[in-house]
Amino acid sequence: MAKRRVVLDTETTGLEWRLGDRVIEIGCVELVGRKLTGRRFHRYLNPQREIDPGAQAVHGLTAEFLADKPKFADVADALLDFVQGAELVIHNAAFDIGFLNNEFGLLKRAPLEEVCSGVVDTWRMAREMRPGKKNNLDALCNEYQVDNSGRELHGALLDAELLAEVYLAMTRGQESLVIDLAPQQNLTPILRSGPRPALRVLRATAEEEDEHLRVLQEVTKESKGACLWLKEAG
Repeated sequence: MAKRRVVLDTETTGLEWRLGDRVIEIGCVELVGRKLTGRRFHRYLNPQREIDPGAQAVHGLTAEFLADKPKFADVADALLDFVQGAELVIHNAAFDIGFLNNEFGLLKRAPLEEVCSGVVDTWRMAREMRPGKKNNLDALCNEYQVDNSGRELHGALLDAELLAEVYLAMTRGQESLVIDLAPQQNLTPILRSGPRPALRVLRATAEEEDEHLRVLQEVTKESKGACLWLKEAG
C-alpha cells in the first residue's frame, strides 16, 4: 500500500505558545504514493485573544476577520481524522507541533505523535542538504523551481501546497532506492529431484593460451612490471 503523508502548516497569534499564543489557521494537503490526491483540510480559527502586530504583518489575519470563525475545540476531531495514521511533513516542525500539541493539551487530548506515524521536518532536511544557505520556504521554492509568485503573505493552506511540491522535489529519486518486496511469480525457484547432469569443462586451446600470454606481456610492459596476473602465473 502506498504511503500516506499529510503536509501541514499553521499560522498563529505570535511566536510562543508557552506565553499564550494560539493557532489561528491550519492548512493540510494529502500525499499518497508521492502524488497529491486533492484532499485538503483548511480552517480559520478564533483564538479568543489579540494577535501580535508582528505576526499579523506576516499572515495578514486580523482579530476582526477571525471573530466569527470556529474555536480549535470545534475542529479538533476533524483535524485528527484527517491526519490519523499519516506521516506529517512540516517545515520547522517543532514550531507547528508545539502549537498544535498545546491546543490538544488544553482539550485533554493526546499529542499528535500518538496519532500520526511520524514527522518529517523539511527545514532540518534542507539544512543537511544545503548547509550554510537560507532554507526558508521562499528560498526552497526558488531552489527547486516551485512557483510561489502568489505568496504575498503567509497562509497555512498555500504554504502547505508549496511545501508539498518542495518536499517532492527534495526527495525526488529516493523512490528508486526502495526495493520492491512484492512477491513475483517468475522469481520462484524451481527445484528438481534426481542426479545433476555432468558439468562440461571447456579448456583453452594452445593458440588461446599463447594469445593470453601475449596480452599479459603487453600489460607488463605498459605497467612497468606491475602485472599481477603474470606474476601469479609465474
